[in-house]
Amino acid sequence: MQGIKDYLKSKEDIDSIVAGVSSGLSEQLVSGLSGSARGMLASLISESLNKPILLVTHQLMQAQQLYEDLSEISSGVNVFLYPVNELMASEIAIASPELRSQRIDALTQWLNEDAGILIAPVAALKRILPPASYWKKHQITFEVGTDIDLQKSIETLVEMGYERVEMVSTPGEFSIRGGIIDIFSLTQENPIRIELFDTEVDSIRYFDSETQRSLDKLSKAPIVPATELLLTDHDIASGADKLEEALAHSLKKLTKKEEKEKLSTLISHDIDRMREQERFQEMYKYVHFLYEHPASLLDYLPKDGLLILDEMSRIQETANRLDQEEAEWMNGLLASQQMVRDNQISFDWVDVWAKMEQPRLYLSVFLRHIPNTNPQNIVNLSCRSMQQFHGQMNLLQNEISRWEKGNFSVLIFAPNEKRAEKIQSVLADYNMEADIASDNITLPITKPTIIQAQISSGFELPLHRLAILTESELFKQKTVRPKRKQKISNAERIKSYQELKVGDYVVHANHGIGKYLGIETLEVNGLHKDFMLIKYSGDDKLFVPIDQIDLVQKYVGSEGKEPKLYKLGGSEWKKVKSKVQSTVEDIADDLIKLYAEREATQGYAFAEDTLMQREFEDAFPYQETEDQLRCIEEIKKDMERSRPMDRLLCGDVGYGKTEVAIRAAFKAIADGKQVAILVPTNHLSATALRNDYGKISRLSD
Repeated sequence: MQGIKDYLKSKEDIDSIVAGVSSGLSEQLVSGLSGSARGMLASLISESLNKPILLVTHQLMQAQQLYEDLSEISSGVNVFLYPVNELMASEIAIASPELRSQRIDALTQWLNEDAGILIAPVAALKRILPPASYWKKHQITFEVGTDIDLQKSIETLVEMGYERVEMVSTPGEFSIRGGIIDIFSLTQENPIRIELFDTEVDSIRYFDSETQRSLDKLSKAPIVPATELLLTDHDIASGADKLEEALAHSLKKLTKKEEKEKLSTLISHDIDRMREQERFQEMYKYVHFLYEHPASLLDYLPKDGLLILDEMSRIQETANRLDQEEAEWMNGLLASQQMVRDNQISFDWVDVWAKMEQPRLYLSVFLRHIPNTNPQNIVNLSCRSMQQFHGQMNLLQNEISRWEKGNFSVLIFAPNEKRAEKIQSVLADYNMEADIASDNITLPITKPTIIQAQISSGFELPLHRLAILTESELFKQKTVRPKRKQKISNAERIKSYQELKVGDYVVHANHGIGKYLGIETLEVNGLHKDFMLIKYSGDDKLFVPIDQIDLVQKYVGSEGKEPKLYKLGGSEWKKVKSKVQSTVEDIADDLIKLYAEREATQGYAFAEDTLMQREFEDAFPYQETEDQLRCIEEIKKDMERSRPMDRLLCGDVGYGKTEVAIRAAFKAIADGKQVAILVPTNHLSATALRNDYGKISRLSD
């Protein structure tokens, strides 16, 4: 990749862009580039500038695509993605722990770097954030051999959003037992354990939260915030005062008694929680009152950093639409007495635009004037999107012939070595020679060359005599990128009552099956607390504190069949549990005998994966999920053992069970076995399966 960027930097028009950035021009406009060519330009600018860059797109999908391209293109530059939901309303209601973890990780690393590219959708610029000084202040690094102030560390961890518990099990928790501090950072797969000798850090290591077994040792451990809403006790107390003033002002505007009571009850409850220094997720809707000087993402970019705005006209359209949608949402809350007046959950686009003081580079497909801009350097680059060949090698031959006559450097990107060899073989079948580059190449080149790299789309720069193709354009083959492992699993979110809908049947460990009716706030000992309301037989109702949600599970039963509701305080549920326990013990005895027989029975051991199996799996046009990959690996390992397989694969519709089954079927066929696939409904299912996976015979009834 470096050879391509060095080649482009030597061109006069691109050099003028880099020179304009280096000299500090306040505004530049670059038109013509599309797709992965934009990532190429951003990467070479970053390498030349060696300063932080904030790259803004109109939506999250575009940000993710640019992030993937830049991660592949950039070798000496760190690239980070700052993913944000478009509407702050959805962020307040159902905050995604995965996205929050990514944002915290990205922002922390970007701020700790002297250079690097942070990619974010325009919705990120509208978010109200704590002052940049807060982010740098609320970080702790524990290092072996150093002394710590334990009480101060506890206070800082709480301000950083960590919850103190007896034993850590999920990210965002910490515990202290004697001279041992356990912390589960939001950005790590495993928690860390810090052992103290008096006040000195004696050792640091990762450990498994389930087994408590020690893992890797560390010399130091930086701890990042567990929340984006970094607050001091003073901020919360001051926010409560401001919110109380806003409530008083809002109550004066209401005339109906019931409306005043509703608003006062709801907001007063949150004010009381804030006065008690409680930190809660819904507090973000009062973020406007919490900071003396609230910041935006622009405040985290130095004044001499660079702001790249990808397709500025679309960014403005999206920002204005978000302003309108949030205004409508706020008006709805005001009308239903759920929000005070003079509140603001995000910055208006006009305010964001006025705060832009950094040098700006506007990217646009078409050369046209962008409202409210005055670029001092305008560069129109000639760039064409690469055509789709769809495996038609005669069309590719014609294009390569045209490029060779025009002295173009032709590069073909392949995701890995095997695919590179496959492309070279296919081209050779059609009398097209192509080399495979073993290392970085120097342009220009006279022969089509295949290099191992992944970008989302190819492009042609006619004036610079450069053509780049991807496997997708050649064969309509989707490039499968390695999936980044999530650091927060879905298992952690099952603890949230937000998974339940009013009317769902639930099972309480001590009281049996009931119907979930929602969340109610009750006053207990002078304090307001949230409870889950569950209806049982007759008029029986049970209020379950939110912190006891681990006692409640969602009922799973036959589709369309309503379960029987139990009576509170009765003995029927105890009898059912006792009967089930006895039945489970009987089943366990039978299973032990069955498993013993299976262990003693000799089965067929399939051979290990062949090259044909790997090629078949590489042709899968979608990105496998983490669970899919795990199931595929476990099933194939079972097939390679000499004992009969004993496994059931479960999953909801659309979660990829068929792909797992087809890979197992292919493995069996490769070993000379016949495979029968049973479909659940009718011949339509079989036809769809055959269309997706090729030659599959269908047996009629």
